[in-house]
Amino acid sequence: MTRFLAISTLLSMEVHLAPEKEARLHQLAVRSGKNTAEVVEEAVDRLLEYDANFNEAVEQGRESARRGDLLEHDEVVERIERMFRS
Repeated sequence: MTRFLAISTLLSMEVHLAPEKEARLHQLAVRSGKNTAEVVEEAVDRLLEYDANFNEAVEQGRESARRGDLLEHDEVVERIERMFRS
């Protein structure tokens, strides 16, 4: 029953945006041929996926640190520079 109440509450959730953000959201929806609710839901999906990926990467980093798999600062800088050169 708790799960149903949570889903029911989320289905009727309201989000209040500044007028300029609401206008931009509407323009995006029109350009993409979707309604604003679909655009917002897709954005929330991307945010949740990003958050899950970020948390997973942080945990992997913590596991590496616990194992002692650490890089020196210079090596990190070199790897980043190589990524940008690729």
